Amino acid sequence: MAKSLCVVLILVASIHDCEGDLRFASYYGDHMVLQKSPESAVLWGHGPEGAQVTVTLSGPSQQKTSLVNVIEGIWRVTLDPVEAGGPYNVTAAAQSSTATLTDVLFGDIWLCGGQSNMWLQMYKIFNASEELLLAAKYPHVRTFMAALNLSETEQTDLLEVELTWSVPPENVAEFSAVCWLFGRYLYETLQYPIGLVESCWGGTPVEVWSSSRALKQCELLQTYRSPQTNSVLWNAMIHPLLNMTIKGAIWYQGEANANYHQDQYNCSFPAMIDDWRMAFHQGSGGQTALDFPFGFVQLSTYEKGSKSDGFPNIRWHQTADNGFVPNRRMQKTFMAVALDLPDATSPFGTIHPRDKQDVAYRLTLGARAVAYNEKGVSFQGPFPKLILSAHDFINITYDQNVSVTPSKDIFEICCAGIQTLCGLESSWVPAPIMHWGPTTVQISTSLCQPTDKVAALRYAWRDWPCDFKACSIYSASRILPAPPFITNHSPGKGNQEL
Repeated sequence: MAKSLCVVLILVASIHDCEGDLRFASYYGDHMVLQKSPESAVLWGHGPEGAQVTVTLSGPSQQKTSLVNVIEGIWRVTLDPVEAGGPYNVTAAAQSSTATLTDVLFGDIWLCGGQSNMWLQMYKIFNASEELLLAAKYPHVRTFMAALNLSETEQTDLLEVELTWSVPPENVAEFSAVCWLFGRYLYETLQYPIGLVESCWGGTPVEVWSSSRALKQCELLQTYRSPQTNSVLWNAMIHPLLNMTIKGAIWYQGEANANYHQDQYNCSFPAMIDDWRMAFHQGSGGQTALDFPFGFVQLSTYEKGSKSDGFPNIRWHQTADNGFVPNRRMQKTFMAVALDLPDATSPFGTIHPRDKQDVAYRLTLGARAVAYNEKGVSFQGPFPKLILSAHDFINITYDQNVSVTPSKDIFEICCAGIQTLCGLESSWVPAPIMHWGPTTVQISTSLCQPTDKVAALRYAWRDWPCDFKACSIYSASRILPAPPFITNHSPGKGNQEL
């Protein structure tokens, strides 16, 4: 299974080393985006021990910070809040040395992470030529990419930079498609600068992006070796970024955990989110929100006709076994369902679908609702709020109006002589859709033996449950697919009875 992990932060930074030893950290530079008000941007870098550093901001508004000392080779300042806009010059000065960043904008910084589906570059997606031609129209959406590096210990700064901060269209073709499109769509709504930082690695599980603190919460022991040794990418590619003030993060990962610590993913993924939030909050001196918004893509598809529960289980575990987000365990999160976007002819393998536009758009809806509190934005597909079982049918009531396409087998039921939990080895049989209304779907249970009872119900519980945008249950607008669910695991948003 070809997979890759990618983390993308939204901000703009590059190294501008001028005179002497004074310099900004690796991910600060010309054309970068710094986090706008109400948060304060943090600036830091390296310098001669004991030197005193002053940072000056010049542009639409002016600032000059107090003197700060270089301690153990590091200086750091926190700016006063700056409104969205620019451009600015940022100059750090110490004695006879200066380092300057030019064309700096203030806006929102988003961190994007995951595997190969986050890493997949813009030039590889559907309609890539047309999409890349549009990039020049978005000079205020800027990109940065960290290089691939491992570390057994937590690093203070990035060991290398792959792509310095860039103004589109420069470097967009090589940049993460999901991250770029997410930032572009956000800009269309917000109309102020967006910064994107990418840090990716293929084929890596969540454990390598998690600190030892997070892994201990899930009792995950070290078993992988490089590059899948626990925490090695957290150490080299996330920890160095903690001083930066960010708005939020998006994530596309989970394929590598379909066959590695699968059963623990309902702990390891939420624990990683919690730990990143705590670490970015502390690292930025409290500027990054302790509950910063975190969006993710629910796994798409891999093998058509597969009977493996690997992808279905990870999809469920991505929601901490609730089926939807945000929920009590995963607050201030949002999810893009992608199981209805398969790509059987992808030249990059079926695990890498080329439609990243719908993925990014669905993520953007979640960000607008959860991160920006925009009213009236629908971002969740239909989810059952009441499930009632009768003699020969089950009636499902959804939490919103639905658009329904009949199917003989996308719903399945587990039949048992007594009410028991059902799993992969149980007898699951199709439950055809019989009737539906504005918010209800009625499915048949006739394939259960007369002596059996329906012990469980599941929807779209397959690696590849439908063809492209052809699953059975969508929002009334048909923009948002219903996520998969199984009644064995969680009662969901309301009462579910069988």
